[in-house]
Amino acid sequence: MANHATQTSFALRHFRRSEFLARPTEHSDNLYRIQEGWAGQYRLLKDGRRQITALFLPGEYCEPQWLLGASATLPVVALTPLRAYAIPLDQISRRPDHLGDSAARVFSGMLKAMRGRERWIVNLGCLTATERICDLICEVYDRLEGTGQTIKNRCAMPLTQYEIADIVGISPVHVNRVLQGLRGTGIIELRNRRLVLCDPAALRHMSGPPATVGSSAAIAEP
Repeated sequence: MANHATQTSFALRHFRRSEFLARPTEHSDNLYRIQEGWAGQYRLLKDGRRQITALFLPGEYCEPQWLLGASATLPVVALTPLRAYAIPLDQISRRPDHLGDSAARVFSGMLKAMRGRERWIVNLGCLTATERICDLICEVYDRLEGTGQTIKNRCAMPLTQYEIADIVGISPVHVNRVLQGLRGTGIIELRNRRLVLCDPAALRHMSGPPATVGSSAAIAEP
């Protein structure tokens, strides 16, 4: 009950699909913790091509580095109808850890976001199209599972094929082909914005080899 009271003490903001949570160079006095819906950060090229550089899912902080006083460097937009708690930055540092939305929690979210960006960089540079999509599905499922948003290998998947393409760096046609293959082999089901992992082990196997950590191998000279 106390935790619920803490959550509702902050203003709950509503965003329509495609509405901005942040614009470049914009400074905010609040940090958003998403309560429902998905958001994405992106960079848009002059010719209209878009690269989504980060996803923000329910239970996560949107751009936690705002706590350090930094302005937004890239736009953040709601990919679905979205609700988020607006937490005043000047309150976060004064909150004890057991109440949640404390500085320690936000910094933990910041580290997770940094690791997520590192993972996406490696995926874009090293993995095949199929591996990228499988890894994205696994990552999204794991993040939703971590905040209690999954039920028996089922979770929401509101991303369109165009949005998936903008994340993994391939065409929407190629995304469709990969998803059709995964569905055809019975590894996943995807309909009505809901995802079912029918064969989680096979999906993770197809997401590419695990990265090594702390390898002492030397980088070969070209």
